[in-house]
Amino acid sequence: MARDVLALDAAGRRWSLLAAAVCLLPLLLQLPMPRSVAIAIAGAIAAAMASRRATPGWLRAILALAVFGLILAQGGMNFGRDTGCALLAGMLAIKPSELRSVRDARSLLGFALFAPFATFLLDQGPLSLVLGLAGAILALAALARLSEQESALPAIEMRHVARIGTVARLVAIGLPLALAAFWLFPRLATPLWGIPEMSAARPGLSDEMSPGDWLDLIADDTPAMRVSFRGPEPTTREMYWRGPTLTDYDGRSWTASPWLRSLPPAEVEHGAPTWDYEITLEPTERNLLVALEMPLELPQGMRGAHEYTLTSARRLDRITRWTLRSAPPVRFEADLPDPMRRLALRLPPDFNPRTRALAQQWRAETSNDGAIVDRALAWIRGEFAYTLDTPLPGRHAVDEFLFDYKAGFCEHFSSAFTVLMREAGIPARVVTGYTGGTRNAYGNYWIVRRMDAHAWSEVWLEGRGWVRVDPTAAVAPERIYDTLEDRLGTGGAGAAGGLLPIADLGDWARRMWNDFMLGFDAERQQRMLQRVGFENIDTGGLIGLFSLCAALALGWMLWLVARSERERDPLLRAWHRLGRRYARLGLGRARHEPALAWARRVQAARPGESPLLILTKRFIAARYAPAASDTTLIHALRVHRPAPESDR
Repeated sequence: MARDVLALDAAGRRWSLLAAAVCLLPLLLQLPMPRSVAIAIAGAIAAAMASRRATPGWLRAILALAVFGLILAQGGMNFGRDTGCALLAGMLAIKPSELRSVRDARSLLGFALFAPFATFLLDQGPLSLVLGLAGAILALAALARLSEQESALPAIEMRHVARIGTVARLVAIGLPLALAAFWLFPRLATPLWGIPEMSAARPGLSDEMSPGDWLDLIADDTPAMRVSFRGPEPTTREMYWRGPTLTDYDGRSWTASPWLRSLPPAEVEHGAPTWDYEITLEPTERNLLVALEMPLELPQGMRGAHEYTLTSARRLDRITRWTLRSAPPVRFEADLPDPMRRLALRLPPDFNPRTRALAQQWRAETSNDGAIVDRALAWIRGEFAYTLDTPLPGRHAVDEFLFDYKAGFCEHFSSAFTVLMREAGIPARVVTGYTGGTRNAYGNYWIVRRMDAHAWSEVWLEGRGWVRVDPTAAVAPERIYDTLEDRLGTGGAGAAGGLLPIADLGDWARRMWNDFMLGFDAERQQRMLQRVGFENIDTGGLIGLFSLCAALALGWMLWLVARSERERDPLLRAWHRLGRRYARLGLGRARHEPALAWARRVQAARPGESPLLILTKRFIAARYAPAASDTTLIHALRVHRPAPESDR
């Protein structure tokens, strides 16, 4: 068979399949479970089909169409970053169906190396990096095994661990250059290109709240952000992390007003105490931000709308860090302009007639807005229950909630309460965000999870302005029937449950990774350089420093590669080690000195060294003779030691 179609042997096939599977693993872990399972099954089928004989082209085509069709059926025809990664994983999974020759194996391994890089488009965590590095090392080891098979030289038996160790040393050779690029390459304030969007949006806060939308969000216990306080900390009851404010209501959904987004933040009079904190926000694929009520000032890159809906200038497709200072509000927009008042009272006609009648009755009985608010909260406290098991509402959603089933979660309470207040003539709006948090047992920070998402109301009262009212919190404890913690069986500990200490340790490790790796930005780069004596180094100086370190790293790499090339042959390596033993006695071989002349010189100086002359002749024969084969020579060179001084 020709060299380029050399049949793949069993060992090469095992190495190639193992490396491809490990490269694919981190990508599968980031895809939705149904897609991952389908792709893994397709990969097993493809590998099994080609294990004994060549797979017909028509059968490979059917398998490819089935995999691609299943991926598109599960994700719809919405193409995005996750769909592209799934298609890549599917192509890699069915690639082993044509694995017959060494050329096919090389093609598979080259293609497999794209999978770890695609994984980093979905996740940049430590597990993805470790699995990706393991896949790359195994792929290089498999390529080394293919080279052994394809080489015209006699096959050299090498243990699997030794082969992986050789590849690991090659990876270590490039480590100085990688570290120089990570630490010293100038960090850009903004990326040169954007990352494509996900076709399926992640659960998270948005500028719209519709019935049933929040079930996916509050069922997700992954971290939304981590918060570190400097100095005093608020109690969990004070931790209202303000997000989008929703003012427009169409009878079913609440949305943010585009008009208010264009206006500057309203005036806020802050009270005490003041909280200084840093938020590390997980990627959301949106530009919405949150802050503890109420921020005193906004950092660079953060913009606040009139109602303090906070946004970022760019989409949050990576981990971001925000340093803020907040204090509880005493007065929030104490003077409400007429256009704002009309907006905060506007309701669609012909919706919720029973709610309108009740509100008009309450208004007829009192002109005190605060009394109406208290009356509504007392009603909730006395008759309403908290549960996640609620039906989807009909046309008159608020009427059904307030007068029929009287049970729901924050989405229902905030929406119904706000409509009730507007019907009574009190300006009101819905605010979404997060409440509370969980302190990590191993780090001085709080974890706020997506399941901590919450919606509450704000009403405008004379002399105070906008005042937070949380109708969900008014539910009596004995009528809290069905919570997310109950469904997960965790007793309020999130998905970790009884494994909370282990979960805290894992989250602490992830936070450290975020801080020292993913959060290594231009500011931290400057601080690192200042600690080693480079004060206020500019971009030009940084490029020069990087170029110098990169040149040194490249020189180190070239020297090690050249040295390893000389030492690749185990026979030559054993011979050089033998020479170093004699050099320690002052009998080393000069660079210009032939091997046989050196051995005779040593024997003349030390008559007891006759074995060295015999070994040297064997080495010359094995090294240069046309068809010499001395299977015991390497071992003999390794075990030979210069004769002791007393034996001369």
